[in-house]
Amino acid sequence: MARSQLFARKPMSMLYEEMKGENRLRRVLGPVQLTAMGVGAVIGTGIFVLTGQAAHDRTGPALMLSFVVSGLACIFAALCYAEFASMAPVAGSAYTYAYATLGELFAWIIGWDLILEYAVGNVAVAIGWAGYFDSLLRGLGLELPRWLVTDLRTALHNPDLVAAAPHLGPIPIVFNLPALVIVAIITGVLVIGTKESAWVNTMMVVIKVAIIGLFLIVGLNYVRPEQWTTPAFAPNGIKGISVGAAIIFFSYIGFDAVSTASEEARNPQRDIPRGIIWSLIICTALYIAIALVLTGIIPWDQLNVPDPLAVALQYIHADWAAGILALGAVAAMTSVLLVFQLGQARIFMSMARDGLLPPWASKIHPKYKTPHVTTIITGIFVAVSAAFAPIGWVLELTNIGTLFAFVIVAVGIIVLRRRDPSRPRPFKTPWVPVLPIVSAAFCFYLMYNLPLLTWLRFGLWMGIGIAIYFLYSVRHSRVRREGEVGPSI
Repeated sequence: MARSQLFARKPMSMLYEEMKGENRLRRVLGPVQLTAMGVGAVIGTGIFVLTGQAAHDRTGPALMLSFVVSGLACIFAALCYAEFASMAPVAGSAYTYAYATLGELFAWIIGWDLILEYAVGNVAVAIGWAGYFDSLLRGLGLELPRWLVTDLRTALHNPDLVAAAPHLGPIPIVFNLPALVIVAIITGVLVIGTKESAWVNTMMVVIKVAIIGLFLIVGLNYVRPEQWTTPAFAPNGIKGISVGAAIIFFSYIGFDAVSTASEEARNPQRDIPRGIIWSLIICTALYIAIALVLTGIIPWDQLNVPDPLAVALQYIHADWAAGILALGAVAAMTSVLLVFQLGQARIFMSMARDGLLPPWASKIHPKYKTPHVTTIITGIFVAVSAAFAPIGWVLELTNIGTLFAFVIVAVGIIVLRRRDPSRPRPFKTPWVPVLPIVSAAFCFYLMYNLPLLTWLRFGLWMGIGIAIYFLYSVRHSRVRREGEVGPSI
């Protein structure tokens, strides 16, 4: 195989043809739904779970600065995403952008990598959703058997739980039923239609933003500024702030999901960039406000808990608000599940259109005009994994995979500006190449602060993807047959 063939690029003309074909998605989303989609994807498990861990283990009251660092990295990446989304308003997100600029091998790598952000990340979200839903039920006096809300690996460390579970021969029947059920419901909603899914998401976003507003209003009256300097504002210094930023980066994951819906936007050149940027600005402002109030009402060394916002409200004896917050967390993670599931299905569909995955994965439902095959397959993968897997191992891979995707997008902006400077750009990333270089550097810095074990698992995951590419994709690539072959990179 010629080395140059590995970097066959997908011409922009081919992208434009896909926008006009019959086998395309229905354009039904406006700027409000797209912005709500971004907010829905971002505000979820990260802010409701990881803020306490980051403050307790690394940042102390300087948690707010960690949010600023992560937010800056995402804002720079968002400006790069916005230019690509306005130029190539088709499904596929960073995968499509990499294919048009860096070539097929990089596109496959980023497409495989995005599974970590959307599908694997959604497994963690589903498990987190199930935990909050179980807490909500118990608060209402309803309690499911523990063997129906626990993954098998965790249960095996609890002999009493295993003994209480029914058995199929010697095998205990233990799985996370709420996680499985919510993913099945989300999958059904997404198959029925994108417009319907978007309005469900918008409703969930309104609920969770209202819940966050409640936390801020109630907590603001109890903020004690001395909490921010006792015993120190940043007990672990700049290193603690940096590692904290790498941990809470999960709280920002999802704004790029707006770009996966480009093919379903009514005015993608205008509304996709706006949806990406506005959703990120809204979320960053909310996150910094939450960090200020959270660390101002409760000592940071008491935040090593899975539900830090609820614990903070209980600390100031606002138990009624803590109960409402649990409901808000369920709504928050429901919208994340919906948007991530939507994004993953469309990335698989785009890869199948290009021949890198089997052709049945690109099928569109004749009535609902949704990628029903990839939606159902993604739903089965996420539901089964969430029912049986522990949350720890799936969380570790998500951050590094997303950061790597952001690096590829930033590099792609520089490459495309040089290769195709005259191409119309409804939205232009400012200060090129400085801003994309800074964006890539920010992301590499956050990746550097992740544990070695995370890097090793990431390397194994990418190795599996490369093997699939050479065993199947190189022999079925549509771009190799019809498109442009770029020079070696």
